[in-house]
Amino acid sequence: MSRPSILLAILPALVGTPAAAATVLDPTGDFLPSYIFDHDPDLDVTSFSVDFNEATDTFLLGASLAGAVDLSEEGFYVIGVNTGTGAIDPFGDIGNGNVTFDQVVVLQKDGSVNLGTATLVGNVFTISVPLSLLPTTGADPQAYGFNLWPRYGTDLGGNDQISDFAPNNALLTTNGVVPEPATWLTMLLGFGLAGAALRFRRARKVASA
Repeated sequence: MSRPSILLAILPALVGTPAAAATVLDPTGDFLPSYIFDHDPDLDVTSFSVDFNEATDTFLLGASLAGAVDLSEEGFYVIGVNTGTGAIDPFGDIGNGNVTFDQVVVLQKDGSVNLGTATLVGNVFTISVPLSLLPTTGADPQAYGFNLWPRYGTDLGGNDQISDFAPNNALLTTNGVVPEPATWLTMLLGFGLAGAALRFRRARKVASA
């Protein structure tokens, strides 16, 4: 079997391999161009992680920020959760149309949270959410999609209050970042071109033999 064929054969297994947790790193200072408020460090995500404990049916969500949470400045943190339907997709106008969700976890700077329990120390927070509070709408819990976005202000206002997305224009599951549709297409085209190049090289060798 040729190398491209082997790679294509094992790709589904690699993509589907379960992982205990996944983390996405986010660059410091990458505030959205659409964001019009102060560039406070505690509204700048530097990492976001999601873990699902099957033994306890509990999600553990965690994040780090570019600076310690400042209670004197307005802001809070929203985690959109796609439990299967992904019925809500309001961010296309700011370049994040692949961020879809059907439920939200909202963490305030004082550590209060609408679902589960939270711990917030310095520039790091964790949120523990039982699966019973995030019931499925079709997806396996390991395949739920998550995205974290801080917001300036005190309420769910316009998109210009959103300072950052983690991951950007994508979702994070326990198996890693779900690529954008365009990314999947690029990967498949790349595999196809690699296979064609190898076949062409083999044909030239046969012809010159």
